[in-house]
Amino acid sequence: MRRSAALLGLPLMMIVAGCAPAGSDPAAGPASPASPDQRREAFDQRATEVADAWRPGPAWRTGYVPLQDHTVLVGDPRFTGDTKMAFNAGWYRDQIALPDTAPADGTVRFPDGTLSVPLISADAAYRQLDQGDPPPCAGRPREPGRPKDGPTIEPGPDGPVSSTAQSACIPLTVTAAKLGSVPVRTSRGEAQVPAWLFTVEEISAPVARVAVAPGSVTAVPEVAPPSPSLDDDVAGAQDIRSVDGATLTWQVGVGSCDTGITPLVWERDDVVVLGGGVTRSTGVCNAMLKLEPVTATLKAPLGDRTVLDVVTGAPLTLTGG
Repeated sequence: MRRSAALLGLPLMMIVAGCAPAGSDPAAGPASPASPDQRREAFDQRATEVADAWRPGPAWRTGYVPLQDHTVLVGDPRFTGDTKMAFNAGWYRDQIALPDTAPADGTVRFPDGTLSVPLISADAAYRQLDQGDPPPCAGRPREPGRPKDGPTIEPGPDGPVSSTAQSACIPLTVTAAKLGSVPVRTSRGEAQVPAWLFTVEEISAPVARVAVAPGSVTAVPEVAPPSPSLDDDVAGAQDIRSVDGATLTWQVGVGSCDTGITPLVWERDDVVVLGGGVTRSTGVCNAMLKLEPVTATLKAPLGDRTVLDVVTGAPLTLTGG
């Protein structure tokens, strides 16, 4: 097992003074909140600028540009608290010999066509999936699996521990692997992508790891945010939580004490821009960024349209439901 830095799920911080809008004069008192019509006008103007500035390059429509993580659950895993922790942290152990030879090229199937791509071996996919060992804790089994006559546990100051403790801090056990495909949101809409499907003993759904070789994966382009900065009563979208036809759920980044969070959507045939309306707190507040989920229905199903954040102008990724 290997350890690598986690890319998601870390606390996000806002550098602010209390919760007053940036650039405001404390001696002059809090700024008056914008009316809903003013907020909508500011959002629409910014969204138009963001959409007009979006120039991703030809690979966006001809290559494979994933807009979600390459680890995908195939079905309902029926997580417990411990197995969900292990999945989110990437704690795995293998109980089988995984092939280290890459299979023949595979095919990514987009709504608008196909793309032939080289694939990686099951062993390479597993090494991408496995993010390291869980931390030591009382009751963790010494060896993978659970012996019929009871678990062998690491010694602790009080000797035997409860069955609850024995289930904690253990990795997920991979018992089989096969090559298949999984749906992945991409720059060209939802595609069926070759993936290694790992059977995991502790959960009821396979864990898939996309099998496309890294050299055939195009990164999401970096964009420069439009200027000037957006009105303070409009907040940015952080990620997409779910897509169901024309219904989108996304997270808006707001202050811990902010209220009145509402979804804001601007759309045209090729692009959707997301954000949120917010009433900023005028009192003393901590500096934590809160991710607030909001949901809205588009005029038409999302399809292969690009979804952009109204603040940064960057494309948003699907992070889970």
